[in-house]
Amino acid sequence: MPAVFTATPTSRRQFLTLLGISAAAVSCGTATASGGSGGSGQITSLKYQGSVGAVSLPELAADLGYLKDVTLDWVGNTISGPQDIQSAATGQTHFGSAFNGAVIKLASTKAPIKAVISSYGSDQYSYGGYYVLEDSPIRSARDLIGKKVGMNTLGAHYQALLDIYLNRGGLSKADAAKVEPLVVPPVNTEQSLRQKQIEVGVLTGVLRDKALATGGIRPLFTDVELLGPFSAGTYVMTERFIKQNPDTVRTFVTGVAKAIEWSRSTPREQVIARMTEIVKKRGRNEDTATLRYWHSYGVAETGGRITDQAFQLWLDWLGERGEIKQGQLGAADLYTNEFNGFDGQGKG
Repeated sequence: MPAVFTATPTSRRQFLTLLGISAAAVSCGTATASGGSGGSGQITSLKYQGSVGAVSLPELAADLGYLKDVTLDWVGNTISGPQDIQSAATGQTHFGSAFNGAVIKLASTKAPIKAVISSYGSDQYSYGGYYVLEDSPIRSARDLIGKKVGMNTLGAHYQALLDIYLNRGGLSKADAAKVEPLVVPPVNTEQSLRQKQIEVGVLTGVLRDKALATGGIRPLFTDVELLGPFSAGTYVMTERFIKQNPDTVRTFVTGVAKAIEWSRSTPREQVIARMTEIVKKRGRNEDTATLRYWHSYGVAETGGRITDQAFQLWLDWLGERGEIKQGQLGAADLYTNEFNGFDGQGKG
């Protein structure tokens, strides 16, 4: 049987240390990212990290021609939001995407970053679910006391949602502390749940759809049921890059905004077909099979515009956990919509 991977206090300290190193690198200017420059002297070739077998919003925007003279320079893949925005903060890339709670954590270390547009979220088509076995006695938040909940990482999106669920279910802090969140790699979550190594498993995307098709599991709750449709992550850039390359940033953000709305208004089959073409054209020897499970990017707001609420929920949560100082950051300090030229009519 596969082992359940448990996060330790050491792993959490290592994560926070990485954030501190990232901030130090930015402040010391030890890492820079270069790119092609346009006639105005602004960088127009943006370094970024992708994901295997997936098409990000900037990649879709580029293929649709929405980025105009701005090009994308792929430097590798990542499976970690915190790592992706650390790379942007230290200048190894020009932009990165992560859960807004991770953006807050990095900003709290004095890293001069700014969120510029939403990158993903949860809606009726794309969401994260907390699943139990069909015959499980777990039916409420109180039933989770003493139980193990498997998720991809601790201190991020899915632990935050679990805490909110427990709080709304009336659990005291003492009782909530008896619920045990564990790190389980997403590819192992379904098997760990079925073999009863954990009582609850977080499943998303293709892994969720395949598990549901197999049967024998049911949702305890989903993030979209808990909060309604919401944008959960953003693309960030350094404040220095934004200041030095405002035209490039405007083109990038507006192009991504148009791609969000194109994906929302275009029939799903056509979006999947376009994504499949993009993956095949880039020649990275990737499997396109999982693209057929794509439903949406889940971004809640028109054109990906960011709201205070997109950050305030996580500011409150991190403050209550003692991960950041209460009042250290305000939601409005973390993002800007200044460069989003999408006018709501498909133009930018």
